[in-house]
Amino acid sequence: MDLIISVLGLLTLSLEGIRCQGVYAPPTVRIVHSGHACNVEEERHTERVYTIREGETLELTCLVTGHPRPQIRWTKTAGSVSDRFQDSSVFNETLHISKIQRHQGGRYYCKAENGLGSPAIKSIRVDVYYLDDPLVTVHQSVGEAKEQFYYERTVFLRCVANSNPPVRYSWHRGRDVLSQGSDKGVEIYEPFFTQLQGETKILKLKNLRPQDYANYSCIASVRNVCGISDRNIVFKLTNKTASPSIKLLVEDPIVVNPGQTVSLVCISTGGEPNPTLSWVSSSDSLPEKSVVKGGTLTLPAITSDEAGVYSCVASNNVGNPAKKSTTIVVRALKKGRFWITPDPYHNDDNIQIGREVKISCQVEATPPEELTFGWLKNGRAMRSSERMVITQTDPDISPGTTNLDIIDLKFTDFGTYTCVAALKGGGIPEISIDVNISSTTVPPLFFSFLVPPNLTVPRGKSPLVVREGDTVELECLVSGKPKPIILWSRADKEVPMPDGSLQAESYDGVLRIVNVSREMTGSYRCQTSQFNGFNVKPREAVVELIVQYPPSVEPVLLEMRQGLGRPVAMNCRVLRAHPSRVLRYEWRLGNRLLHAGHFDQSDETEYTVKSLNREGWGEYTCDVNNEAGAGRCTFLVTGKAYPPEFYYDTYSPLWQNRPTVYGFKLQWTQMNPNAVDRIVAYRLGIRQTGLQRWWEQEIPVDGTITKGELNTHNLTELIKPAAYEVRLTPITRFGEGDSTIRIITYSAPVNPHLREFHCSFEEEPICMFTQDKNDDFDWTRHSAATRDTKYTPNTGPSDDRSGSKQGFYMYIETSRPRKEGEVARLVSPFFNVVPKNPYGIANPPAYCFSFFFHMYGKHIGTLNAFLRQKGQTAAEGPAWSLSGNQGDRWKQAKVSIHPTASFQVVLEGIRGPGIEGDIAIDDVTLEEGECRDLPPINLRSSAPPTSTHIWPLSVTLAMTFLWGRR
Repeated sequence: MDLIISVLGLLTLSLEGIRCQGVYAPPTVRIVHSGHACNVEEERHTERVYTIREGETLELTCLVTGHPRPQIRWTKTAGSVSDRFQDSSVFNETLHISKIQRHQGGRYYCKAENGLGSPAIKSIRVDVYYLDDPLVTVHQSVGEAKEQFYYERTVFLRCVANSNPPVRYSWHRGRDVLSQGSDKGVEIYEPFFTQLQGETKILKLKNLRPQDYANYSCIASVRNVCGISDRNIVFKLTNKTASPSIKLLVEDPIVVNPGQTVSLVCISTGGEPNPTLSWVSSSDSLPEKSVVKGGTLTLPAITSDEAGVYSCVASNNVGNPAKKSTTIVVRALKKGRFWITPDPYHNDDNIQIGREVKISCQVEATPPEELTFGWLKNGRAMRSSERMVITQTDPDISPGTTNLDIIDLKFTDFGTYTCVAALKGGGIPEISIDVNISSTTVPPLFFSFLVPPNLTVPRGKSPLVVREGDTVELECLVSGKPKPIILWSRADKEVPMPDGSLQAESYDGVLRIVNVSREMTGSYRCQTSQFNGFNVKPREAVVELIVQYPPSVEPVLLEMRQGLGRPVAMNCRVLRAHPSRVLRYEWRLGNRLLHAGHFDQSDETEYTVKSLNREGWGEYTCDVNNEAGAGRCTFLVTGKAYPPEFYYDTYSPLWQNRPTVYGFKLQWTQMNPNAVDRIVAYRLGIRQTGLQRWWEQEIPVDGTITKGELNTHNLTELIKPAAYEVRLTPITRFGEGDSTIRIITYSAPVNPHLREFHCSFEEEPICMFTQDKNDDFDWTRHSAATRDTKYTPNTGPSDDRSGSKQGFYMYIETSRPRKEGEVARLVSPFFNVVPKNPYGIANPPAYCFSFFFHMYGKHIGTLNAFLRQKGQTAAEGPAWSLSGNQGDRWKQAKVSIHPTASFQVVLEGIRGPGIEGDIAIDDVTLEEGECRDLPPINLRSSAPPTSTHIWPLSVTLAMTFLWGRR
């Protein structure tokens, strides 16, 4: 302790236990704001609207109560929170969005939950204000178009600007403001088909006149809301103004080879103002490597993926944009394949001597009209003849296909036939496909050199039983000449193959699966492809795959906390396994075998420690085995205490007793204190944030801590304005338990602290008092040294309450033009009520409200003091009231009040019948507790003043008149 005092400067710790079983409470929540809000308003008493300018910082804070500390999450309607939010702050108390954009407006929800009751949810609607630069477009009347745009009689200038709130427009010609009716040749209106009022504004110039050729300004305004200034745009209307026209200096289409550099040139051939040229493509955007310079688009090293339609667009906001397009075609050859078709006039898949056979060859070509085919036999070019017929299929039926029909097959037709595909333009490598026709000796008169495909599954390969994690090969034996490609797919369910595709190709009939999993159990179909083989009905076979896996058990890991001498029961349950017949289970503590056995009908096993001792703490495992392996349940049996639960709803935990230091009331409950042995002490660690070293102190605990018991440590001599990190660890016979950490931050209170609140009006902010907006005139801050008594003799104070002529006070000036009965009200800031119970105010706390007043003059009216509580609808009578001349002296009033909610005090001055009626107040204080130590009333004057006192019976009044200066 001496070490802590020497380093932190008299950090004192005290421990007191507060028996409070009702401290656990469900969450409550409210949203407060900071940042750059333009306005916050209540809308229909149910929706809060926060208005902010685009580009500013949105900062919303979710203030919660409830114990244990609720978890907080921010969400937003119309999208998930990560559109949602630009950072990871969605789970923080404060939602921070810097440079907010218009699409981020919407309703934001703060949700708080701590497992007790229903979650607490509050929302606020964020309205993002913005104003874009306006755009003016010019059009002519329909049906009156001639060669030159502005030789027509009627012209429309349309102004549009995106904004929130709705924009208002105004038109100017030169320096003259144009309005409806100001010029017979001008008409201003909004089109009836717009969705929002004020969305656009059209200026119609009827029967175009010489004076109509001028500069037209459209000014868009949102009335300076959020400090958004007006935007304007100028359009010059001349007799040469015309819509754009363009010309492409390229062919259409443009056919190129891959890797070439392509340049598209677009030039403007007309338009006033000069049009702006841009390029767009049929895809969403131009290629990344494309270069646009003026009207020229350059595509270096073009690829097939960049082929498509490219358009040049010219716009000058007059009429419709001009658009010209061209198509870029990139030559390509791909996917060459073949198939063999037996004689269609014989119901037989075999190909025999003397019959017809067709060899088909197909490729994908771009452009298809440049595709050419050639046939070779044993490397020598072939020509179409009566017995060797070469044809090309109709592109609409089977594009990119050529056929070789061999009529009356002979022995001399044996050999290798090659199909060669090429493009006329050149520059693209040819694709060649070889088909080998050979002979196989068969019985006389039957000579077969092509064999239809056949599929079988090898013996012992279905069903195939493997273990999870193995590498497995599914096999289908394929025969036939030529040997076809095998296609694998799932036969029992519409799910992808292990590689994610719906179908996998195999050239040898084998499907190899690495690291097989239980989800891959099922039927797999192997099927011949018609390509690169016989054009006959596909052959298929099915392979069954069975994946064995070890038992899945629960719990995989469970921590069990228990005190000494108590029983501990551990249960391990089998969820699934294949094979489902489980062979054996074994319970162990560390490496020591505790119990073993076999499962019968049950799918679970239990092990119980009847009375836990120190040797019983540790890791218990239950291994459940089958043929594929073992599953394991793990139980960590420990005597560690659960972490403390810091209590964040302490009323005014921070106090200030000296200028350079502050104190903090640290409170917490203990999570599940009865789950383990009695907590004998807490280890408290504290360090300034940003420093590495912890200072620790062990604090003993007397007695047994119960669930919901609120414990308190008072930390004093904390250095302003440093923040501290506090760590709290419970200690039992087992040792240290789980720790909890929180941050203590110093902050000067926004609302004055009741224990300290005192206002003498010496500073201009007047202690956050405000003038009531619904009264007749205001209180005035003044000092006697500067007070002008020319118009108000025989009234008002000659110094402040302390006797200083330089000191300040507040008073009501009753000179003209003030009239009898007019009211001035001064309203204090809000004060929070100190709850006796953190979750309710059964017995309202008491406060002593006091102030000094000066009521001197023959026309003195009335001074009232009111208590105004938050949420109060009906006005109540004054808590204190006094009328009439009280003499040229400062006097003190004290009144005890008992608010039940956050409250303000209101001081009301009412003008009397004349100008000699100034009322002044000074040294306003508010303290916790009933008013006490009241001095006796001392009447020193020869004649008592006239006065009237009014107070309600519900408020205890204690008032003292102190004659003379204090």
